[in-house]
Amino acid sequence: MPLEVRGQGLIGRLAVRERPALGISLEQVTKAFGAQLALDHVDLEIPQGSFVAVMGANGAGKTTLLRTIAGIAVPTSGSVRIAGVEMRRAGPRLRALIGVVAHETMLYADLTVAENLRFHAGLFGLAHPREAVERASERLGVTPVLDRPVRALSRGTRQRVALARALLHDPAVLLLDEPYTGLDEAAAASLSELLEELATPERIVLVTLHDVVRAMAGPRRLVVLSGGRVALDTPIDGRSEDIAETYLGLLRQEVRR
Repeated sequence: MPLEVRGQGLIGRLAVRERPALGISLEQVTKAFGAQLALDHVDLEIPQGSFVAVMGANGAGKTTLLRTIAGIAVPTSGSVRIAGVEMRRAGPRLRALIGVVAHETMLYADLTVAENLRFHAGLFGLAHPREAVERASERLGVTPVLDRPVRALSRGTRQRVALARALLHDPAVLLLDEPYTGLDEAAAASLSELLEELATPERIVLVTLHDVVRAMAGPRRLVVLSGGRVALDTPIDGRSEDIAETYLGLLRQEVRR
C-alpha cells in the first residue's frame, strides 16, 4: 500500500580525535528569493552514517537544500546545525568537514586534472597536498588522466575528477547535486558503486536525484521535497514499489497545481 505522506515535514583533514560526533539538523529552515519560497519551514534530522536521496520536481528546493546545508546559502529563517554547531557561526574547521559536488563540475577546463586537484588541495590547506591528490586520484580511478586537460575528458570522467576534488580533505559530509546528469549507463553504474563505497558509518552522503529507480538502488533513506516542503521522509527498506508509487503520486499532484 502507498506510504503515508507528511504535510511538511565537514581546511585539511581534522585529526580523528578532534572530529565531533556528526549529524545534520535543520529546524524550521526557510529560504526566500524575493517573494518565492525555495525552502518552506523544513525540519530534518540526518544522523552520522546516513545515505540519503533527495528527490522532487524541478524547483522543489533540492539544490537550495544542499547549498543551505553546505553553508553556501544562508537561510532566511530557521537554523542549520552540523555536529551541533549552527552553520551561521561555523568557522573553517567545521566547514572543512563538508565536500560538495555541484550540478556543474566547476573544474578549470584549460587546466589538467592534476593542476585542478593541486589547486584545490592548496585551497583546503592540506598539510600533505601531493599525497592527498595521489590518494584521491587512485580512489576515483583518474590517475591515468592526471596530465590531460579537463576539456578533453568525457562527462563521466569529469564527474569522477569533481568527486576526487571533493574527497581531497576526506570530508565527513558529502553533498552531491544531480551527479548522474549526462552520464551514460556504464558511467552511472560506476558512480553508484562509488557512492555506496563512500557511504560509510562515519560519513553522511546526501545526493539529489531525478530517477526514482536509482534512488531505490543505493541510498537508505528518501526525502521528497514539494514546493520547498518535506512531503515524504522514509527509510528505503525493501518497499521500493510502495515508495515509487507514492513519489510518482506526489509528482502528479505537483503537475496539477
